[in-house]
Amino acid sequence: MYHYVYILKTLDGYLNKTYVGYSIDVNSRLKKHNSSKGAKSTRGYKWKIIYKKRFMSKSEALSFEYLLKKDRKKRSSILKRIKSNI
Repeated sequence: MYHYVYILKTLDGYLNKTYVGYSIDVNSRLKKHNSSKGAKSTRGYKWKIIYKKRFMSKSEALSFEYLLKKDRKKRSSILKRIKSNI
């Protein structure tokens, strides 16, 4: 079983926000976020997945999620890479 860390971005028309999360089923988790049943900070917005990274172990995934949530420079570098590929 794979474990994923993902970054969501609000859709156009909403405040420009990002959210970092962990899941084993990213698409199901996105549906929860978009139906206001996800994390409290994601409620009231519509989201799209802009980044996901796969891990073999839960502990590796959770460590990376923690890093992205706490290290804004690391998150910003990923977001810049994503923008340059669009």
